[in-house]
Amino acid sequence: MLIHPHIDPVALQIGPLSVHWYGLTYLLGFALFFLLATLRLRHQPFASVTQPQPWTRRDVEDILFLGVLGVVGGGRLGYCLFYKPAYYLANPLEIFAIWDGGMSIHGGMIGVMLAMFWYAHSRQRTFLQVMDFVVPCVPTGVASGRLGNFINGELWGRVADPSLPWGMVFRGAGDLPRHPSQLYQLLLEGLLLFVLLWLYARKPRAVGQVSAAFLFGYGVFRFIAEFFREPDAHLGLLALGMSLGQWLCVPMILGGAALWWWCGQRAASAVGALR
Repeated sequence: MLIHPHIDPVALQIGPLSVHWYGLTYLLGFALFFLLATLRLRHQPFASVTQPQPWTRRDVEDILFLGVLGVVGGGRLGYCLFYKPAYYLANPLEIFAIWDGGMSIHGGMIGVMLAMFWYAHSRQRTFLQVMDFVVPCVPTGVASGRLGNFINGELWGRVADPSLPWGMVFRGAGDLPRHPSQLYQLLLEGLLLFVLLWLYARKPRAVGQVSAAFLFGYGVFRFIAEFFREPDAHLGLLALGMSLGQWLCVPMILGGAALWWWCGQRAASAVGALR
C-alpha cells in the first residue's frame, strides 16, 4: 500500500507571488500544444493548403491564444453549470474565483470548440478542418492537467482492493487504499489517446474524421476511467449507476461515431460526383 506524498501545492514563492504546481502543469500543456501544432504544419493536408491562405506558425500562435481563453473560460463555466449550478446561481460572483479551484474538462472542450469556431470564421477556414488540425495536439494537455491533479492529491479514485500493488492512501480520503485514478486518466485520456490520434491523423482522412476520432476516443477512455474515480461527494452516482462524468461522455461517444460516419459518407459522395 502506497501513501500519496505530501507535495506543497506552491512550487515557487517569489515575495507575494505564489507559483502553483497546477499552474505549471497548465503551462506545460500549452507548451506541448505549441510544439505539436508546429509539427502539424508539416503534415498533410495542412502543408499543401494554399486557399484561402497557407497554414503558418502565426496560425498556431493565434489558435493557442484563443484555446487558452476557451480552456479557462469554458472549463470554469462548465464546472459551475455541470457540477454546482444551484450554488453558483445563488453566488454568481463566485464564478470568477478561479483561484478557489473547480474546472470541468468537458466545459473546457466546449470552450475550445467555440473559440475555434470563431477562429475558423475569421480566417475563412472550415470549422472541421481547424478542429482536425487542433485535436491531435490536445491529449498531452489533458495528461498535464491530470498530473497536476495527482500532485495536488485531488480527484482521487474509489476504494481499491487492499492487495492492489499501486493502491494509494490519499490525505483527506480516509485510511483505505484507493485507485490513483488521476494517473489512469493521464495514461488513457492523455498519452494513449495522443499516440492513437497522432498516428490516425497521419493517414489521409475525410475532413472531420480526425475530430470525430477524438470525440469518440476521449469519451470512451474517460467513461472507462470514471469506474475507478470517486464520484463528486455532492452528486454521487446518478441514473443507471453512472457518474456525471460518464453521462457527459455519452453524447461525445455517440456524436463522435455519428460525425465519423457522416464525414466518410460526405467524402464518398464528393468522390462519386467527380466520376
